[in-house]
Amino acid sequence: MITRRTLLASAAASSFAAPQSRYKVGITSNTRGGWENDVFLSFRESREVGYRWVESFIHYFVDYWEKPAELKKRVDDIGVRFVTISNGGPLEMHFEDPAKHPKLLADHMKLGRFIRNFGCTHLKINLGPRRPAGTTDADLIQISKVLEQLGAKLRAEGVRLAVHAHMWAQFENRREVDYVMSHTDPKNVGFVLDTGHVTMAGMDPVELTKTLGHRIVEFHMKDTKPENRGGARKRLDRPDMMNDPPFFPLGHGGVDFPAIQAHLDSIGWKGHLTVELDSSPFRPPKESARMSLAYIKNTLKLPVDS
Repeated sequence: MITRRTLLASAAASSFAAPQSRYKVGITSNTRGGWENDVFLSFRESREVGYRWVESFIHYFVDYWEKPAELKKRVDDIGVRFVTISNGGPLEMHFEDPAKHPKLLADHMKLGRFIRNFGCTHLKINLGPRRPAGTTDADLIQISKVLEQLGAKLRAEGVRLAVHAHMWAQFENRREVDYVMSHTDPKNVGFVLDTGHVTMAGMDPVELTKTLGHRIVEFHMKDTKPENRGGARKRLDRPDMMNDPPFFPLGHGGVDFPAIQAHLDSIGWKGHLTVELDSSPFRPPKESARMSLAYIKNTLKLPVDS
């Protein structure tokens, strides 16, 4: 017999479990050092480690543009689901150039419609490579304008746009983040907070988490050296990722992940925590992925099988 006490106990247990169930743990698996040339190998090995969600880039899947059902079957057979599929490669990426905006919008709308086939609810995008002169005020006006247009179009079709701040790209530092976030509608343009890239661009990922709050759609989880905690003191020039990598599996000490988690818990944030490691020169990518997953399980105490 189901008693009132049983119902109350069940409700209490559900309430207790709710904070953990808000997070979906995944991995961006194009890690240099063994995974960069075989996306399906990376998916299989990520699944073997224990990840259920994967993220990748559209250039791996150009053969599936017109046959998404075949791609869905391949990932379903492996036992993973897509967090999202990022832009890049064959797509127009000159967000700063208004002459390129019509093609840019068409390319990214095509990608947004493509990822809906896999149940993705947000499109994470990078901006194009940074020019020697950097990103100017005029660039930021055009970037914000086209992001707002793209975000509104995607939102009308059930996909949220989320822009990723990335070292050595048009959208890199705090000036650029603040400008774009203040000149776009939060309903149309969300943010992907990459803990490694924002740290090496001089930003504190904990403070940025508190500032942007629910505007953050997804986290890319990577660590840095301990001396960079709170934001690197000097901008990082593009390094040799295989001989002098700036990013490491979680737990190296450059990012205060427990503080980020504490704030997310306090505001009831829901979304994807996506482990990412740009390169794995010291061990196979599978082992680096395992190290980060162990940190998430043992230190952050989060489940990874939902």
